[in-house]
Amino acid sequence: MFVSCPPPNPAKHLVESLRRARIIPDVLTCEPQAVIQVLYPCDIEVQPGITISVDEAVKEPIIRWKSEASKFYTFVMIDLDMPKAKGHYLLWLVGNIPGCDVVRGERIVAYMDKRSSEGKELHRSLFLAYRQYLELDFDEPYLTAADTEGRAHFDVNGFAKKYALGSPIAANFFVAKWEWAWNWTAD
Repeated sequence: MFVSCPPPNPAKHLVESLRRARIIPDVLTCEPQAVIQVLYPCDIEVQPGITISVDEAVKEPIIRWKSEASKFYTFVMIDLDMPKAKGHYLLWLVGNIPGCDVVRGERIVAYMDKRSSEGKELHRSLFLAYRQYLELDFDEPYLTAADTEGRAHFDVNGFAKKYALGSPIAANFFVAKWEWAWNWTAD
């Protein structure tokens, strides 16, 4: 008799990591059922909770999640660790994504390629994907990559409620580490 073990559930590891990082319950109340695949240049693949240098997250990553090609989705990326004066900070927002093809979605807030080191040395960056029930007419202002106004105090749960998105179907996150290079000169 041949016995095989079921493959490990990647969402289980994701949920455990989200709990350890206090993203569940501080930001999310429900457990996402899938992991968003995030790939930065130079083959940096984001596994839930890994630590990467901010410099490695400068370029817009490739994003994928399990989706239905005939459905629309909304994708959000936020920084959870800006100083309280700024709250959760919106890094990227794309709506009306056909399937998981983020490139073909409606870019509402461009990917922020320059990050602030305000607050802590470590910043949790959270990726969320929501299934839409229909194509939406977003009334959020468009922000370019250089725009900083309008990104602070982003309420992801309020946004999801406003557009009837429900709970995220998929998530992932990493911890961005600020590394300062000291230039010591001898006199």
